[in-house]
Amino acid sequence: MSAGAGAWTVRLAGAAEADFEAILLWNLEQSGDVQAGVYSEILSAAVRALIAGPEQPGIKARSEIGRDLFTLHVARYGRRRRHFVVFRADADPANRQTDVLRILHDSMDLARHVPEDE
Repeated sequence: MSAGAGAWTVRLAGAAEADFEAILLWNLEQSGDVQAGVYSEILSAAVRALIAGPEQPGIKARSEIGRDLFTLHVARYGRRRRHFVVFRADADPANRQTDVLRILHDSMDLARHVPEDE
């Protein structure tokens, strides 16, 4: 996923895609189609925001979890949400690549669920 000059390329790891699907399935089962659709848009917007790169408001460097790791809370459009996008931004900003590793609930031990160096 990329959008024009200056944009970062965003790739989703298989685990992140599985997280996305599991979150939506849980929302569908718990709250129905409408809520699952709303959450799908919120998660998608958070991932799309990464096209602007890791130096934007709301992104937090997470060196305590791993090398070049960052998190972005998925809250969007004034709605509270409980998930983080966990991603690795290339240490060389000239590469302009972001790899979304996981989408995790904020109650989880992030370090336990993030691969060491993928």
